[in-house]
Amino acid sequence: MEKILLPNRLTVSDGSNPNEKIIIIEPFYYGYGTTVGNSLRRVLLSSLAGAAITAVKINGVSHEFATLDGVKEDALEIILNLKGVRLISHSDSPVKLSLKTSGEKVVTAADFEKSSDIEIVTQQHKIATLTSPKAKFELEVTIEKGRGYSPTEERETPSDIGTIAIDAIFSPIRNVGYKIENTRVGDITNYDKLILTIESDGTVKPETAVKESVNILLEQFNFILENIEGSPSTNSEPEAEQKTE
Repeated sequence: MEKILLPNRLTVSDGSNPNEKIIIIEPFYYGYGTTVGNSLRRVLLSSLAGAAITAVKINGVSHEFATLDGVKEDALEIILNLKGVRLISHSDSPVKLSLKTSGEKVVTAADFEKSSDIEIVTQQHKIATLTSPKAKFELEVTIEKGRGYSPTEERETPSDIGTIAIDAIFSPIRNVGYKIENTRVGDITNYDKLILTIESDGTVKPETAVKESVNILLEQFNFILENIEGSPSTNSEPEAEQKTE
């Protein structure tokens, strides 16, 4: 009987930007490239842990539609900008991080206070524009760890007055694409070559993300592998009740 072919070649090359990698794995038995590629894509986009800003309290703002003197953006625009700040949290608990600045300037993520618990990757990401030399800008964000995408309605409403919850994008992976091409093994030309294109947000290397995704899948399959033979059959007939006299 023909054995299922296992891949024996894997190459990693640079993509179109520093956070993108192209990973080629081959050869796969026909059809397995799609099976593996689709599984990895789903896990990469939905299941990897990351950190994000989940709430913000802006000095002088009571709701997301408010405006601030000397600030070009309204509160809603500032919140949208905060969503784009990509960071790494070294704490399993929520972390508070403050930002205080003044004067005519562009406020970026680099203006946040320094913390041993938080590493900001997108230092130059714009948060707001101060248009007056007398402008003052102060806010405090809450940073948490999570997986995937977490809309505000799925989380508890912040109890602090003036604190606004933010839809959180925890996933460190921005985009995953894959395609299948034919590859040759001996005289057979219809084996699969899997080409993965993975772009991260800079908080994790694409290669590391793939390794974590494979481990997540292995944990799921290992449970089945270790328990399937010892589990009771769902098709077995119930034992007949003993007759009592």
